Amino acid sequence: MTPKALSYWRERAALIEETLNEYLPLEYAYPPSLHKAMRYSVFAGGKRIRPVLALAAAEVAGGEVKDALPIACGIEMIHTYSLIHDDLPAMDNDDFRRGKPTCHRVFGEAIAILTGDALLTMAFQVMGDISLYPDYVNPARVLEAIKAVAHAAGPLGMVGGQVVDLESEGPGKGSEETLNWIHSHKTVALIEASLKAGAIVAGGDRDLIERLREYGRFVGLAFQVVDDILGCEGDPEKLGKPVGRDMERGKLTYPALFGIEASKKRALGLVEGAVAALRPLGDRAWFLRELAHHIVEREQ
Repeated sequence: MTPKALSYWRERAALIEETLNEYLPLEYAYPPSLHKAMRYSVFAGGKRIRPVLALAAAEVAGGEVKDALPIACGIEMIHTYSLIHDDLPAMDNDDFRRGKPTCHRVFGEAIAILTGDALLTMAFQVMGDISLYPDYVNPARVLEAIKAVAHAAGPLGMVGGQVVDLESEGPGKGSEETLNWIHSHKTVALIEASLKAGAIVAGGDRDLIERLREYGRFVGLAFQVVDDILGCEGDPEKLGKPVGRDMERGKLTYPALFGIEASKKRALGLVEGAVAALRPLGDRAWFLRELAHHIVEREQ
């Protein structure tokens, strides 16, 4: 990633970090066990890809980052809740996330479940608080953006994808069609919604929103393919978690179905599709273009 793009990403990620710190209850607010767990999980070192995409989409649509900031922070809360629940013993049973003990390992399983519940609920409180947006942002567009995020996070999106992912574990289970369905819902849906929601609140037209949604579909799948590859051959220190866990659990992944080399070629093809979707948007989509290329080069 070029220094310009890296600077863009870091500046917006820092803004999201600062704003999340303002929105979340303080650690010592009663009950402190819940609020400590919320802050521990939210500030555990995430890359903030989804909220940065929401802010970038708002700028591509001709708006400013502040137009989409509550939406972006709500999306990051939803993403964090999903990771907390994914790590639970009943799900993926992971001990580490981003190099730190997972929420349930630090605070216990019951508090981890409730922490995820609290973040999911608070996400909609934040996204729906019209007072957090600039006065010129149309409340009807905020509502439309929230609907897109809710759809992506719910039973026809991320949660549904997680269910099919769990049901597809084990030898001989699943197919290419099932794998694509899982990742289109579990991973891609919220990435698409981040772009759509950012553009919607900033006043983007339907053609632009569709372009960004298409980009999100390609880039989201590329991200997941690379994630599957890193889960097989990545550096555990850089990933912040052990590698090979998916194989041990018999999870349905791209390398499991197609092998490492074919998966790498697939990721490159998806990035080409993402870049092609942005072509009509010209220079204003420069960061999104760079991010697509970065996805296949990343090591964590």
